Amino acid sequence: MILGLTVAAAAFVLDQLSKWYVADFFLKNIPSVAFGKYFSITEAWNTGVSFSMFNEGGIWGTVLLSVFALIVVFFLLSWLKNEPNRLIQASLGLIIGGALGNVCDRVRFGAVYDFLDFHYNSWSWPVFNLADSFICIGAFLIIAHSLLSKKQSLKEAVK
Repeated sequence: MILGLTVAAAAFVLDQLSKWYVADFFLKNIPSVAFGKYFSITEAWNTGVSFSMFNEGGIWGTVLLSVFALIVVFFLLSWLKNEPNRLIQASLGLIIGGALGNVCDRVRFGAVYDFLDFHYNSWSWPVFNLADSFICIGAFLIIAHSLLSKKQSLKEAVK
């Protein structure tokens, strides 16, 4: 459990520091900085969930999304408490830290601060932040581990 909590704390701190640095120093007087043709640091405020879905909820949307995220974090902490696999512990830590980073933004600002903007020609991926990245990486690792474990179990069952 210590590994997962350590990863969660590191993810939370990195997320909050990155948002603070980008908002207060990097984009102080400009809304966007391009780094080549495919990546920009662009200021965006997200009052919805991933990729700005359900963005019209107002204050109640912010409260409901924060409460839902905290319920998910509680569930993940319960899972983490009993999880023996270190990869899953670290993955849960990434998800927990990312979720708490975004909840912190919602509580402080009423919206989540996003700034990573990938694009190609007229196509653009929705702007996101490190917390979103941590959540996606953690979820991907849990799913990949589950699929690979099932594949291994099937091989052993066939023997």
